[in-house]
Amino acid sequence: MFRYLFLFITMIAFAEDDGHWGYANNGTESWSENSGTCNRGEAQSPINIISGAAKHMSKKSELEFHSNVMYRADVIDNGHSIKVTPKRKPYLSIDGEDYTLLQFHYRGKSEHSVDGKFYDLVVHAVCQNEETKALVVVAVFYVEGAENKLLKQILNNVGSTILVLNINLPNQMEEYYHYTGSLTTPPCTENVQWYILKVPEEASKQQIIAMRKYYVNNFRPIQELHNRVIDEH
Repeated sequence: MFRYLFLFITMIAFAEDDGHWGYANNGTESWSENSGTCNRGEAQSPINIISGAAKHMSKKSELEFHSNVMYRADVIDNGHSIKVTPKRKPYLSIDGEDYTLLQFHYRGKSEHSVDGKFYDLVVHAVCQNEETKALVVVAVFYVEGAENKLLKQILNNVGSTILVLNINLPNQMEEYYHYTGSLTTPPCTENVQWYILKVPEEASKQQIIAMRKYYVNNFRPIQELHNRVIDEH
């Protein structure tokens, strides 16, 4: 995601840290035991994005990430993903409305796919509007390529209580897919705004292997789109 690197905080904590669900044992087919929304909701994530069917947005939402200084953050393996929680909160601005960055986490394969294609890794940046409690998630894919400086810091400091890093979203935030979905972990809460960046970041083959030593199958299967519309810009 992040070149140098979203509903309530209690929901986020439950979704990320509750130990009574998983991907192998207590797998995705049993998530409805935690929350009925996981199997009854009709606005679930992730989805397969069919690029040719996406609706071009007549008015583009402007995404801007604000982080110009170094931040301390906790880097943990929470039993579901590698999760990074900044102690000082940078924020994402969408058309002038601010969303605090709560945390970002990595998965051993992308959850969303584009035209049936999955990516080598993905990071989800989870942001929340402090007044409305609305959630936004920005997803950034990774492909094999050059070593990623931020990912190097993350992998070298898993388990550290404090990590100093510079968190910046990619420059290529102008091109993205947008749709209304859900958390991809229990309680699968809906009405989450997803922004999936079209241009992937790079990570080295060694970094991809290192991340997959922690998790390779920590992704939810593709969900039905139902009547939702995917926007693109």
